[in-house]
Amino acid sequence: MEVTRQNFKDSLTTVYSAIEEADFLAIDGEFSGISDGPNVSALTNGLDTPEERYMKLKKHSMDFLLFQFGLCTFTYDEAASEYVIKTFNFYIFPKPFNRTSPDIKFICQSSSIDFLASQGFDFNKVFRHGIPYLNQEEEVQLREQYEERRNQSNGSGTTSYISPNANKGLGGVPEEHRDYIKRVIEKVESLFTTSEKTVDLDPCTGFQRKLIYQTLNWKFPKGLHVETLETDKKERYIQISKVDDEERKRRERQKQEREQEELNDAVGFSRVIHAISKSGKLVVGHNMLLDVMHTIHQFYCVLPEDLNDFKEVTQCVFPRLLDTKLMATTQPFKELINNTSLAELQKQLKESPFKPPKVVTAGGFPSYDTAQEQLHEAGYDAYITGLCFISMANYLGTFLTPPKGHIPARSKLIEPFFNKLFLMRIIDIPYLNISGPDRNIQVSWIDDTSAFVCLSQTDQVQIAMNTSRYAESYRIQTYAEYLQGRRHVRENQAQGSQAWGEDGWVKPHYAPVPGTAAGDYRSSSGKRSISPIQEEQAQTTPTDGWSGNTHTHTHPDQGSKKIKTDGLCVRTYAGVVDSRTSEGWLKTQSGSDSSSMSPIQEETAEETSETAGGAWQQQPSANQSKKGRKVKKRKTDDAETTSLFDVPQVW
Repeated sequence: MEVTRQNFKDSLTTVYSAIEEADFLAIDGEFSGISDGPNVSALTNGLDTPEERYMKLKKHSMDFLLFQFGLCTFTYDEAASEYVIKTFNFYIFPKPFNRTSPDIKFICQSSSIDFLASQGFDFNKVFRHGIPYLNQEEEVQLREQYEERRNQSNGSGTTSYISPNANKGLGGVPEEHRDYIKRVIEKVESLFTTSEKTVDLDPCTGFQRKLIYQTLNWKFPKGLHVETLETDKKERYIQISKVDDEERKRRERQKQEREQEELNDAVGFSRVIHAISKSGKLVVGHNMLLDVMHTIHQFYCVLPEDLNDFKEVTQCVFPRLLDTKLMATTQPFKELINNTSLAELQKQLKESPFKPPKVVTAGGFPSYDTAQEQLHEAGYDAYITGLCFISMANYLGTFLTPPKGHIPARSKLIEPFFNKLFLMRIIDIPYLNISGPDRNIQVSWIDDTSAFVCLSQTDQVQIAMNTSRYAESYRIQTYAEYLQGRRHVRENQAQGSQAWGEDGWVKPHYAPVPGTAAGDYRSSSGKRSISPIQEEQAQTTPTDGWSGNTHTHTHPDQGSKKIKTDGLCVRTYAGVVDSRTSEGWLKTQSGSDSSSMSPIQEETAEETSETAGGAWQQQPSANQSKKGRKVKKRKTDDAETTSLFDVPQVW
């Protein structure tokens, strides 16, 4: 169902009813752009911390407009063993409904507009018939303005423009306006001597209207009803009516009812979001962090600066969220799904071992045919997001004894996925945990045998360094030592000597493993997790544009995190904690195959992966070939699986 400003009020009851009866809700949004500065790769850098990712999106994405909101409600019919769906496609535009309402500024990104236009998006419906909205602060301000005007029209309000001598009649009117006010009084006096019941004054300024209200309340305390109206050309004028006390009260009530209706119209689409929030229903989205941020920013409040405050606000607005992209990239689904873009995910979930859900469209609602894709229409995207959730949830039911074909939205089987939002391209912190602390270790692979590792606490760095001194299967060095080694390699190659290892590792102060040349460390695991960067390049200053500090070494496009520690500015780069005391580290690590995950194809064709735990690598056996190391890791019956979070035992 398409909903615009023209049919919004008539559709509200239907929307409220659909939300109330639903088992869960699926949402999706379309925006006027994504980033006002950095490209998408920089905006979603693979080495961001959750705090950095949130701050980047807040800074560079919130000035765009969410102008189409898709809502699909799913209600399970036990008797028919099917879901009944109701889909709504809301067109949204912050049109000022009067001169005192907010006049919203927003920006557009040409590539986004061009893309939506190529998909047949109807921009006329947005700009001509889009539903207005107010956030909570704007709504409160508007109510206060209404109350102030009501008090002024009743003669009880305070008028900042009026002289303190206002109660002395014309003596409180500025000299330059007295002739005008006298003419108004004459028109009103003549109204009492004729059979006419109303007189309309010519359009005038806001200050003149205030003078008229003040003077008429003083001059004619009874027998008149004074009201400000608006012409078709948006010009405001005053209408004066001759009434008795009973009629005057009736008109005042009517005026207040109209004002309340105007206020509700101004709040507009925010009323739908309030209903979703109040319902407490599970809200499902796909790669939905931006959808959640825009929804809160436009319809509730300006996003807070602190990530933890954002989490708190999000839980108040949406008590239960589920991201189908995160679900698809997590056990037990990640070994079965090789492409998690929404369209491809929906196609894969139609095939074995999954089953497409049985759904029917409620009467009076348009039905969608997934064979004829309508991608990037928010209502359709919300619809197929819901289908993906049902297929994956029902698949979890096959692990039960006996198996269950239907898993409801409140099942404990899907609770591990609640309130965890997918973070694009971040390898070792794949989700933002809305209801708890985030994971705080990152691993970024340089090649098959080396990786950057980030620790959240700098005091752990020295512990790791001390522990590794007697290790035989791996080596650790600080990031500063790594950069120094790379420089020495280049210098010594130019001079024809070799003081450092060819791989840029500082030669260890302990003896190498017997029978093994220093630096000859290879992986015995399967295909490695691909880093957002393909090869570490030594730099002396950050070039990502996110920080003004230049004394810390980093790779281009790598995000940074500042931490105050004993007066030092500590920064986290590419899994390296680097400060002026060089407390950063790079490591390789020995371990099992479970530490090296298969990459998951990203929507923009980049490869990302989820590594659970660490990134230790050990020497291979003699019969292990390079080709064997490159093949994609296969799951074995006795393989040890590592989950991103606690899951039910049945998994």
